[in-house]
Amino acid sequence: MSSSAGRALRLVIMGAPGSGKGTISTRLTRALPHLVPISTGTLLRTHIRNATPLGQQAAQLVQSGHLVPDSLINSLVACELADRPSTHLLLDGYPRTVAQAAQLDDWTLVQAVINLDVPRHVILDRVLNRWVHPGSGRTYHSTYSPPKVAGKDDVTGEPLVRRDDDRKEVVEERLNEYDRLTRPLVEYYATKRTPAGKSVLVNVKGNTSDEIFPVVKRVVEDLMAQASGGAKQ
Repeated sequence: MSSSAGRALRLVIMGAPGSGKGTISTRLTRALPHLVPISTGTLLRTHIRNATPLGQQAAQLVQSGHLVPDSLINSLVACELADRPSTHLLLDGYPRTVAQAAQLDDWTLVQAVINLDVPRHVILDRVLNRWVHPGSGRTYHSTYSPPKVAGKDDVTGEPLVRRDDDRKEVVEERLNEYDRLTRPLVEYYATKRTPAGKSVLVNVKGNTSDEIFPVVKRVVEDLMAQASGGAKQ
């Protein structure tokens, strides 16, 4: 696979559970329609639904209660990169390990890895005060985005619930596991430089999505402008 991807951007977004990564990714791809989000979870479900050869392999593993191995996830991502050589892509959920990052580097040039750096106490507050409408997935926060009527969904008026895994001990365990797995990945990308000598790793600090989003958007817009103008990354 070509490492240049014909000036198309290959970006990675990282963030702990509860960091707002999903919100940032959604806002980013809505604001920048030429940027296509690539989620490994969505890829996996799409291949299973379409019964592709990779999807059939994955379906057999899932149905038998096994985890989908890295090798299969790698193949899904490799196919997507090959199918979209001229499309700006935002990878969400990949890579998760240094081995996957090294594999990605063999396939393509990653121009930036956007790491959402949100304090742990902010994530805990965000998750522990989160309420969800089960039918639609709409989410609320007791302080920052409360429902119009306490405990009720704004649209349907139906009761809001807490997710089963939105408990402090569960959230802290997930954050600890994320830190354990991700720290080597952050260290890996911290050593990487673009051909122009810039750091590939872009740490974006903030407490809310409204603080973080404009910074991330500006980073991606600058990269898009450089790519369209033919500037080296």
